[in-house]
Amino acid sequence: MTESLLPSDLIDLAARVVSENAAAGRRIALAESCTGGLVASAITEIAGSSAVLDRGFVTYSNEAKMEALGVPQEIIETFGAVSIACVWAMAQGALKRSNSDVAVAISGVAGPGGGTQLKPVGTVVFARAYRNHEGEQEGELKHFDGGDGPGARASIRRQATICALELLLP
Repeated sequence: MTESLLPSDLIDLAARVVSENAAAGRRIALAESCTGGLVASAITEIAGSSAVLDRGFVTYSNEAKMEALGVPQEIIETFGAVSIACVWAMAQGALKRSNSDVAVAISGVAGPGGGTQLKPVGTVVFARAYRNHEGEQEGELKHFDGGDGPGARASIRRQATICALELLLP
């Protein structure tokens, strides 16, 4: 077994993402906030990932979401960065600024601070958008329990990364 920077369950899932998207002839893009590039990191651990991964955007600040992905300021002001509306705009922006067939966007509250009553720590939103695909927005809000203690933030980010990788499976 080759050594990896990331846990084997992430690598195994990333390998499926690479092989299945390569077989489908699909290129992917990522727009990551709370995962900070972990999804792209997992994918690039796989040899041959360049056939699938076009690019990734790590847009941690609201300004980065607006500047790099074209998320309208009104969406962030009205709904917040942790909202289906924001990740949908992030996914659309990633498609427009890439050569990808599908884009997944992630934004959330990994903690330990930053949570609110409406969006507590562990709240993560996801969106998936396809090039040339009209129809319903694909978005989902999840709440991950990171537990208490020093590993809570890492646990939430890991669970969000797994969910995003699963969304990239054809």
